[in-house]
Amino acid sequence: MNAHLFLNFLKSLFLVLVLVSVSFRPALALSSTQEDSFEREVTTAGVPLVRAFRVEGSPELDGDVLGDEIWENAIPTSGFLQTSPNEGQPASEQTKFWIIYNDDTLYFGVVCYVKDTSTIVVSDSRRDTSLEETDSFRIIIDTYQDRLNGFVFGTNPAGLEYDGQVTNEGQGSGRFGGANYGRPGSATGGSGGGFNLNWDGDWTVSTRISEIGWSAEFAIPFRTLRYPSGEHQIWGLNLQRNIRNRNENAYWAPISRQFNLYRLSLAGEIQDLVPPPQRNLKLIPYLLGKTFNRSSGATTTALGEIGGDIKYSVTPSLTLDLTYNTDFAQVEVDEEQIDLDRFNLFFPEKRPFFLENAGIFSVGTPGQIELFFSRRIGIGDQGQQIPIIGGGRLSGKLGTNTNIGFLNLQTASVDATNTPSNNFTIARVRHDMGRSNLGVLVVNRQGSGTFSSDNDHHRSFAMDGRHGIGENGTVTGFMAWTDTPGMKGDVHAYDLSASYDTESYRMGMGYSEVGPNFNPEVGFYSRRGYRRMHSRLYTVFRPNNFLGLYEIRPHTRNYTVWNFHTGQQETQFTHIDNHLEWRNGFEIHSGLNIFKEGLLTPFEIVPGIFVPRGRYHHAETQLVAQTDAGAAFQAYFQTIIGGFLGGKRVMISPRISMRIGPKFNLQLSLRRNNINLPGGSFITNLGRFRANYSFTPRMFVQALVQYNDNAHIWSSNIRFALLSDANTGLFVVYNDTQGIGSMQPISSGRALTIKYTKMFDVLN
Repeated sequence: MNAHLFLNFLKSLFLVLVLVSVSFRPALALSSTQEDSFEREVTTAGVPLVRAFRVEGSPELDGDVLGDEIWENAIPTSGFLQTSPNEGQPASEQTKFWIIYNDDTLYFGVVCYVKDTSTIVVSDSRRDTSLEETDSFRIIIDTYQDRLNGFVFGTNPAGLEYDGQVTNEGQGSGRFGGANYGRPGSATGGSGGGFNLNWDGDWTVSTRISEIGWSAEFAIPFRTLRYPSGEHQIWGLNLQRNIRNRNENAYWAPISRQFNLYRLSLAGEIQDLVPPPQRNLKLIPYLLGKTFNRSSGATTTALGEIGGDIKYSVTPSLTLDLTYNTDFAQVEVDEEQIDLDRFNLFFPEKRPFFLENAGIFSVGTPGQIELFFSRRIGIGDQGQQIPIIGGGRLSGKLGTNTNIGFLNLQTASVDATNTPSNNFTIARVRHDMGRSNLGVLVVNRQGSGTFSSDNDHHRSFAMDGRHGIGENGTVTGFMAWTDTPGMKGDVHAYDLSASYDTESYRMGMGYSEVGPNFNPEVGFYSRRGYRRMHSRLYTVFRPNNFLGLYEIRPHTRNYTVWNFHTGQQETQFTHIDNHLEWRNGFEIHSGLNIFKEGLLTPFEIVPGIFVPRGRYHHAETQLVAQTDAGAAFQAYFQTIIGGFLGGKRVMISPRISMRIGPKFNLQLSLRRNNINLPGGSFITNLGRFRANYSFTPRMFVQALVQYNDNAHIWSSNIRFALLSDANTGLFVVYNDTQGIGSMQPISSGRALTIKYTKMFDVLN
């Protein structure tokens, strides 16, 4: 490490020590009301356990757990403990759950007692809507008991269906990109991240609100899950209840507040479970009709398509997915972004086929370097669709600890843009060892057809690992290199990062290097040819009784980027912030950002305005204020004021959200930048309007309208869905993208699509 690099490392360390020196940890307040006393059944190792009871028949699935005699065959379990607001104390309201199963289905019965039912908060009922700002109940099941991976199922009093897959205890889905801090995230980042919300299983839930609170009955067919062979099995299990009016999170298997439901190494156990042998063959065909025109006054074109997927369990632990004429018409369009720097924008994957089991293929640093990024398949550089002829994916486990993934897809050529056809092959193996693992990844793209050349191919190779140190420490890293014709030397990239997270302190540090010829064509990278060092310290204080505050979160993070060849500092960013959260849900964030930029070449920030080569040093203040996100009306406001690339910037971003019962939600937001640079001044506006109405948890209509004057477009996306099993059903989608003024984007035009897809369970 040279002297310049070491000096910046000391600066980062100094910021960490400053925050540590002023930290304190107040005593925890006792809950005003305690859950009934209970006897917790535990294993010999002290892990909480619950027993599943086999039954004949099945529950009525009307949400009335206490009114159905079949639940009397099981013994109820209770004993939930808080992580917030009063960590370690019994939950303020009692919760009981039962587990039963028959020949083909696993059932959970849940009763969430509420002393005052008028305090129940229900924010939404659409499938997979976030469960953070509502009363809710979640289940995580670790079928292989590998303490790393699992299935999540959740609901709220309105009967919302929420499910997803967890990989590596959720690593990659938390704050600061990779840790498990606070509440679970609600979206998948990159090529899989740590939590895949877009996985949609075949299961049902029914809920009921009564004078004692609310209750739920979950029916999860065994064929929806993946588990090892053998009769008597023990699965990992944890359950989470949110009581929104108190901002309370409580868990059945207790966890520390720096973790969340995904922390499977702290989960309890389901015992006495004898699942049936895995038999699974599903056919999922679709029919699609579409009309569209490319511009105002143009001829309307109509077309029809057929296609579908096949899902087959090769073994109880390995699943084969085949797809033909793959279509994603039902997927919501991307949210617009404004690019005010010289780096690539990141748009997350949303297409269901690529998101199922996507975590196994994820290698790299989310949002910075990803060796495989599935949006490179079937989507062009300008966002245009490239037809996917078909392909397949084999994913799952060999034994209990070895994960494998194999993906092969073929795209068609596009004459209008001279785009060649391509074959994509991705192979992945990862071996888990407790909280640690080792893996390898190979990515291959091979061009073919009329528009392809002899050297039209690309390959990427990577090795990655994760080592858990106790319950709080983690070291992660990867090494990768690429093979692209015409690009030789410095084709490597690597990263090594470490984190240590306790209840009061969450800290991390890492170093990465990317060669200038490192070229992951089927991946994602934000910039080329650099060395980067980063550090962070995040602290949490919970005052006992101070101005109504629930939590104080001072934190800092820093990263510095040097040019690979010259060693010149390109970017240095230091963020110093403090979040204040009150018990009523109000928050204020006040921050200071300090930037240093060393531009080696000029770049065009907007058409006609250039930022010249040079060194820039500036600071900006940041303020965020928001009201209770669980209330029927919520307001949010962010502003940034300060220097910007030799000039000044004022950014304001207001947002208002309104909820009318659990069925109707509205949100209106604006992000406005007013920028004055030596080379000129400009203003950008990004407006977004969302509206959602749920007739039932499985029937809804959504509208997303966006205005982006920087990209010279406005767009609207309206979707109606009548869902059946596993997110199949009827979809009606209208898209309209138009230019502003004389500008016409590539994707301009109007389209109306009607798609119907149905799942046939052949073996059941």
